[in-house]
Amino acid sequence: MKTGRPLEQLVIELERQAALKKDMIVPATKLVSETTAAGQCNLVIDEPYGKKRYLMNDFACAQLARKLDIPLLYFKRMRSFDTELLDENINAWLRINATDSYMVRTMAGRARAFLSSRFRRLDNIDLAHSILPILLKLPGARFESVELTETKMYLKVVSAEVTHEVVPGDVLQAGVVVSNSEIGVGRLRVDPLIYRLKCSNGLIACERSMRKNHAGRLLECGDDVVLQDDTVEAEDRAIFLKARDMVQTAVSETTFQLISEKMRKTMGIALTGDPVKSVEVLANRFVLNEAERAGVLRHLIAERQLNGYGLLNAVTGYSQEVGDYDRATEFEEFGGKMLEFSLKEWSEVAEAK
Repeated sequence: MKTGRPLEQLVIELERQAALKKDMIVPATKLVSETTAAGQCNLVIDEPYGKKRYLMNDFACAQLARKLDIPLLYFKRMRSFDTELLDENINAWLRINATDSYMVRTMAGRARAFLSSRFRRLDNIDLAHSILPILLKLPGARFESVELTETKMYLKVVSAEVTHEVVPGDVLQAGVVVSNSEIGVGRLRVDPLIYRLKCSNGLIACERSMRKNHAGRLLECGDDVVLQDDTVEAEDRAIFLKARDMVQTAVSETTFQLISEKMRKTMGIALTGDPVKSVEVLANRFVLNEAERAGVLRHLIAERQLNGYGLLNAVTGYSQEVGDYDRATEFEEFGGKMLEFSLKEWSEVAEAK
């Protein structure tokens, strides 16, 4: 499992960011796009105390394009070659959508998300304050990896007292992953986690994931476009209580034994074809680049188990080498998706030539 940052540093960073955030529900009539010749996209908002300019990051730009039905490739091309045309397009569609309103999430004077006015804010710091006490009470709780990326927060916790021995000396431990995105990149999720002591691999059973959409009631915009923190506090509390129950289910003995047994059964799937071709089949299915494909193959050789279990651990083991934390987590999820392969899908992998 890829290493993140110390829990204490995560909490400090969450508190730092919380002090710099501002969220607004803004009517389209109070939004103007101003892009520099260098391609820096700025969103000018007519706020109650005057107009203010916010530099948009790439995620917010992509969300803006989607909300206005501007094809993203066309958006990027205008941004690179004709910024005046880009502004003309954006501002024209904002005028056409004059009756619409949008949620703009900002931090330190930058626009980090451009979302629907129905987007329910589930902030990372509030989730952390609510869920950390629950995670700490898990039997033998160990925060194996926590991280805050540009798009998501991850809390990966192992319950050291809930274990299963697949074969003598190969011990699995139960765990849970809580993840959330404040900017619309993903849902609030609680996933069962299987941690392999032998190699520190983490497998996320995403097919048994419990998720909560960031969808809420329509928020109206008045003269004061800045959202106050107590606007949705009661709704957030209800969601966080549900997340607490989801954590207990994710690390339950029943869930853990079910997933562990699926992992054990992959030992009986022999790779009878060409292991290189087996990795290619997986690479095509999970859209791996050449470096990732080579990394998985290298781990498969190192595992010295030419069966489904060895391939599974090659995929999750490679996640520790991936530089980007979000992408590394995807490899842990790929392992979970492999557990859900049908017999036909496993045959395509195992018998590839």
